[in-house]
Amino acid sequence: MTQIIAIANEKGGVAKTTTAISLGGALVELGQEVLLVDLDPQANLSLALGLPPHQVRRSIADVMLNSANAVSISRETSVPGLDVLPSNAEMGMAERFLPMRQDYQWILKNALENLQNYNTIILDCPPSVGVLTTNALIAANLLLIPTQAEYLSAYALRHVMNIIRKVRAEDNPDLMYRILITMFDQRIGSHKAIRKQLMNTFGKAICQTSIQIDSKLRESTIAGLPITHYVPRSRSAQQYRALAQELTQYAKTESIQ
Repeated sequence: MTQIIAIANEKGGVAKTTTAISLGGALVELGQEVLLVDLDPQANLSLALGLPPHQVRRSIADVMLNSANAVSISRETSVPGLDVLPSNAEMGMAERFLPMRQDYQWILKNALENLQNYNTIILDCPPSVGVLTTNALIAANLLLIPTQAEYLSAYALRHVMNIIRKVRAEDNPDLMYRILITMFDQRIGSHKAIRKQLMNTFGKAICQTSIQIDSKLRESTIAGLPITHYVPRSRSAQQYRALAQELTQYAKTESIQ
């Protein structure tokens, strides 16, 4: 069964796209075939992988608006085993026009059903809870929520929890979630205090792995590579490998249950 992971948070600047790319790279190292899906009209993931949106003629928007075959639009990246469904400006039209269609919230889930050759599909969502993110949450098995150990990021999780409850009640009762603390600086006392508070509040929903702040992560995005392939021995690369192992084991445990 293909594992579909939506990476989403309304709060911007929490390393959402970096996490999508680096987690994808770490899963490839485990022998998986991985597809990254860029659902953000800003197309940051596509741009980071060397696909500027103005050069992308066919995108995930064609899949969602015109029922195009997702396989025909997917692109290989420079990392073997890691493919991408890119985004472009037309995704803004998708956000606007999809609600006019019947059962619009199921379009992405239906489009991904013929992609069983991938072990994992990672959905990089826009920093808002609109039509595109709703489609992602209905399609996903797991929602991964990157958050900083900062007051505003932690506070924003309250709204995310309300959205999860709504999606579970109306469309996807099996949606699970995990919270990933990113850009963590253990030298800062408030970071440690907020992480402790998050762990007390959410318990096992907090990933055991935290992603510490690292300039190499920003460099890897500019280089168009997952951190695991840009600086394989870096601290961040090791942390994303640990996250990949953690989520893979979690998926196995859930499938047994």
